[in-house]
Amino acid sequence: MYDGLSQRCGRTARNDQRAALLRDKFTLLRTVYDGRALVAAAAELNPDVVVTDIGMPLLNGLDAIRQIKSARPATKIIILTMHAEPDLAADAFRAGASGYLLKTSPGEELVEAVRQVAQGRAYLTSLIAKDLITVLLDAKKEPTGEKLTGRQREVLQLIAEGRTMKEVASLLHISPRTAESHKYEIMEVLGAQNTAELVQHAIRMKLVSV
Repeated sequence: MYDGLSQRCGRTARNDQRAALLRDKFTLLRTVYDGRALVAAAAELNPDVVVTDIGMPLLNGLDAIRQIKSARPATKIIILTMHAEPDLAADAFRAGASGYLLKTSPGEELVEAVRQVAQGRAYLTSLIAKDLITVLLDAKKEPTGEKLTGRQREVLQLIAEGRTMKEVASLLHISPRTAESHKYEIMEVLGAQNTAELVQHAIRMKLVSV
């Protein structure tokens, strides 16, 4: 039996996927609704496995993975998403994910993925496995968002979600002046001229969904 934590944005796991886990006697410790709540719950509950999406409010899945793995390296994380792009799957594994499958996958596949990662193995859905190998072999390809620091990605996501700089500062526990400084550093790194262009970059990086 394994303890699990699920992030529910829209519906990370479909009803049949959730039912398959419960039938297999997995314990669902908590379901949360944004990336910051996910990181906090993982720290509080210390689950064996976390199932999460990539697109989440307040903190995207990739940065949530990095924060969870930094604090609790033994926790295994599975991405369950609608995004079938192999580049994004590669980024997830680089961030520390142990499994990657699609929301179109049957419930039994999610059960198998949880079993595999809980035992220290990696799991990748066959729906994108072949394409991912090509991406991983391309050593020259820069991972999505690698030009930015973790803090800069957090700021960029919150800006793209329509937060004011005062709200960004409050959520990140920094001063408004520091938040503004991060914004202009991000604009310089990405070559963005205004907030609208920052939002476009955030969408391309899958920090927010359209």
